[in-house]
Amino acid sequence: MPEEVLFESESGQTRAEIATYLRTVADKLEDGGPLTLTTGARSQTLDPPDRVTFEVKAEREGPVSGPGELSIEFELEWDENGTGSEDFDGPLEIQ
Repeated sequence: MPEEVLFESESGQTRAEIATYLRTVADKLEDGGPLTLTTGARSQTLDPPDRVTFEVKAEREGPVSGPGELSIEFELEWDENGTGSEDFDGPLEIQ
């Protein structure tokens, strides 16, 4: 299925700044309201249903024999028709 990027933002942030963004997302999800992403003149509003697929991925990219780039990705995914998702793995723990 082709992918269409509706919104994208990438910038250097401190850990504290990122935590603030994540808290805002968490609050919006808990309140059940839509999320509006804005940077400059671009804006995108999304309204996740009560149940979504939540994917957490830790990756390392780069040469096997040397230092690479590490990342943690958090993704919320749902069907556009608003239907929820099924559980795929056991419960996630973040410590």
